[in-house]
Amino acid sequence: MTEMTALDTLVPGPLSLAGHRLGTPQQAGAFTMVPISGPDRPGFVPPRTGLKLSRVTGYGRLELRNGAADGVAIVPLHIGYVQDAAQNHALCRSAFLAPGQKLLFEDACCVQQTQGGYLTGRDQWFFVLPGELRARALDLRGVHGYAKLWDDIAELNQRCGLPRRGHLEQILSRKRPVLTQFQSRLEPQPGQVGALFLVDGRFAGLEICPGPRYFAEMWPALACFAYGVAAWRAEPAPAPAAPYDAATLAELRGALDRDRAARLTGIAARLAAAALDEAADVQEEERYLDLRLSTVTGPHLAGQVVTDGGQAVYASLFAR
Repeated sequence: MTEMTALDTLVPGPLSLAGHRLGTPQQAGAFTMVPISGPDRPGFVPPRTGLKLSRVTGYGRLELRNGAADGVAIVPLHIGYVQDAAQNHALCRSAFLAPGQKLLFEDACCVQQTQGGYLTGRDQWFFVLPGELRARALDLRGVHGYAKLWDDIAELNQRCGLPRRGHLEQILSRKRPVLTQFQSRLEPQPGQVGALFLVDGRFAGLEICPGPRYFAEMWPALACFAYGVAAWRAEPAPAPAAPYDAATLAELRGALDRDRAARLTGIAARLAAAALDEAADVQEEERYLDLRLSTVTGPHLAGQVVTDGGQAVYASLFAR
């Protein structure tokens, strides 16, 4: 993996991403993913195999369980669950779960306006709220009310050319064949623990996970839904790529190296222009042993991070 500037200067305030580095960008239409390599931190439960939906006790009240006998679970920010014939739910915040612990999120939101029925504790796939909804959902953490995101979902559906209804499944399920293309067109790298996402050349989000296994289980939800929805909306018309001006293999390799260097330089310039650390506020929300869960809000980004001694263990930061 080709590496570039350390990410430590790209996060707000006292948070540190020392040891994490950007790799070679991958692009699919309007969607760019820059792999992030970094340390593999033991003792954290991955979200698909370890974190389980336990039950829904009422609309807007979702209970999760850490099914692992060992290891803390960091609940991914804005994770949601889908089942047939049940009211789909999403969370507005992250949290910690100790081994075997159950936690009831009373500030969850329903994302399927007129669907009845409760999610049950069985095998299910999960998503992450599309980026267009995440700032609003984060603002609504701690606010009880299962219908609190329906108007925002309806507006997003309308912008996507779909009926103006508070039904996120119009995107999650009906557009899933289109959105899943990003999961295969962009390829996670061995040892990848995170990614920087850009849509149409602009910063869309930064995701850091405790290790490669955690990131691998998050990848479909991030690529297809958290950032894939905006990428799908911005997808340009197909156009043939301009050929490299190269007559030999050595000239072709040189042209590729120059192209990669130019793309990395361009990404660094866009990040600098985004001013990710400017005037950002970091508010601690929760503690577990030496871990700290904090909410980040700034003029250009928002999200939540988990730190251990100031070092970022988990981060989900997205453009406002």
